[in-house]
Amino acid sequence: MTLGETKGIILFTKDYKEKDKLVKIFTESFGKLMFFVKGAHRKNNPISPAILPFTEATYIGDFREDGLSFLNGSKEISSFRVIQEDIFVNAYATYILNLVDVAIEDRTYDPNLYSFVQQALRLLNENKDAEIITNIFEIQLLSRFGITPEWRHCAVCEENQGKFDYSSKYSGVLCEQHWHLDEHRYHADPRAIHFIRLFSIISYDKVQEINLKPETKTTIRQTIDELYDEYVGIHLKSKKFIDQMKSWEDTLKRPIREKKEE
Repeated sequence: MTLGETKGIILFTKDYKEKDKLVKIFTESFGKLMFFVKGAHRKNNPISPAILPFTEATYIGDFREDGLSFLNGSKEISSFRVIQEDIFVNAYATYILNLVDVAIEDRTYDPNLYSFVQQALRLLNENKDAEIITNIFEIQLLSRFGITPEWRHCAVCEENQGKFDYSSKYSGVLCEQHWHLDEHRYHADPRAIHFIRLFSIISYDKVQEINLKPETKTTIRQTIDELYDEYVGIHLKSKKFIDQMKSWEDTLKRPIREKKEE
């Protein structure tokens, strides 16, 4: 048992009995923990604002090595207001948080991942391109699932320029000269592979420099889906919702800013 405080990001909450809640928080200091919050539904409970979805705060409590931890208080509460209010941005943020929850075990200390999640949510909250932010997150999160494809250069000859495709056989990309070595390579759009290679190394502060056409985003999405289906094998409801959302977002007349690729 550790009494103290830590920064944390709400992953999800669920009701427990009539007045209480169980709250899953990704903490900077202790990894993911499930907290019991007594009287969470009580009016004017001072901790209520800190356990709303898409909230980051400093949490004060009893952090336990097994079983449920307990929240005693909070401070420095910061809500991701745009994520909370925009159903489209909300969908991508929910998916990112769901990925975190399945990518590492509870109580796994991972401050680098915490910082990565924090950056992703802040950019989403600034209305930066949600698809690109999510794609970068997915590709760089693969290592937490034990998957480390060779994106830097051709897995055969180490060529790093030209057209590439992904090969499961070689656990990385192949340059065009070596496509013949794997007839079961992905046969992906070379532009999709180009950007996925970029996403594997880019930092989030460079996101605003990437502008993609909708059709390129679609091929990137298809390729990442293929990678996750093959290597990770998870099927999250939040991802299914995003896929469905693409078919009805035009109906809701959400403005879509088409940009020229750089």
